[in-house]
Amino acid sequence: MANFFGRAGLLILAFLALTSQALALDARTIAQIEKLYPADQLDQRCDIEAMDRLNADKVISYTFSHPTRTAAHVEAPGAVFRQKGQWFRLSYACTTSADHLTILSFTFKRGALIARKDWAKYYLYP
Repeated sequence: MANFFGRAGLLILAFLALTSQALALDARTIAQIEKLYPADQLDQRCDIEAMDRLNADKVISYTFSHPTRTAAHVEAPGAVFRQKGQWFRLSYACTTSADHLTILSFTFKRGALIARKDWAKYYLYP
């Protein structure tokens, strides 16, 4: 196989395999998303994408302002995310497939750290 693809070809195949595995949802997550109402599916899928890209353990899309949505797109300029026990502001735009399982586009802007003294005011938690 190494002779057929060559070293560069094997590296490319390995990279593609790892990339597709990292971005794929597992069957359990898909099953949970499919149980939700469509608007909630959209929000959850986009929040999962944000968590993956930011290495965060929580994303909330509505902390500072309400997101705007269409059937398969959400703009969340007032979002937040938690990373390593700290909360940060976040703005993101996310478009999914009609079934809300595939991310078609995702852009984000990481914002400022939110002071711990302000967490209670915004219903944030450790």
